[in-house]
Amino acid sequence: MKFCVCIKQVPDVAAHVQTGRMVLNAYDASAVEAALQLTEAHGGTVHLVLAGPDAAKETIRKALAMGADEATHLVTASDMDSYAVSSLLAEHFEDGDYDVILTGKQSQDTDAGLAGSMLAEHLGRVYATNAVGLAVEGENTLLVTRQGDAGQEIIALPTPCLVTCSNDMNDPRIPSLKGIMASKKKPLNVQAVTPGPGRSELHDTQAPPERKPGIRIDGEPAEQASHLVHLLQDEAGVL
Repeated sequence: MKFCVCIKQVPDVAAHVQTGRMVLNAYDASAVEAALQLTEAHGGTVHLVLAGPDAAKETIRKALAMGADEATHLVTASDMDSYAVSSLLAEHFEDGDYDVILTGKQSQDTDAGLAGSMLAEHLGRVYATNAVGLAVEGENTLLVTRQGDAGQEIIALPTPCLVTCSNDMNDPRIPSLKGIMASKKKPLNVQAVTPGPGRSELHDTQAPPERKPGIRIDGEPAEQASHLVHLLQDEAGVL
């Protein structure tokens, strides 16, 4: 099968907000890993596409270093909402012949979780969301295990199809030195693009407020417990 994984560069949510460190979206990393595992077992190719600024090349190279075959970078300096991203990707896929398109179920920066479903609608593809497992059955069927509110369900999707992936699906591999060196020679098609209008506007972003320092309670256990009850009852008012 021929896979294409849509990836995104996002702020590192594990780092301090002021560091500005950018990384591969964790949900997308799981999608890349799932595609690699399936092609390693059944044959095929894994392509990548990223719509984002020129600085996102580092993120693309990381995903290539994991083992993907080639990538396309749709370079844009504009901030895009889910609708604009899905529309731009739909144009990219118009001439593609991918059996399976994978996306993360959401991105770490906005947590919107809309672009994958919107892309499937643009392309007229059958799709499943929140996948926690993928398997190939025959030549033209992808078995998707998805996590629902009341449990898991298994859906047989005919190809071509689209699936959004959870980060609970797997543990993405860490690129090896050999993979990193090989990624520098893999095809990277760079295209400057201008996205269309979105359906929402971002007016401002702010760092979360600083937390008040904690209180350390000294003394014997009984004294600590008594003091804690006093704080919770009389000051915090939660008891």
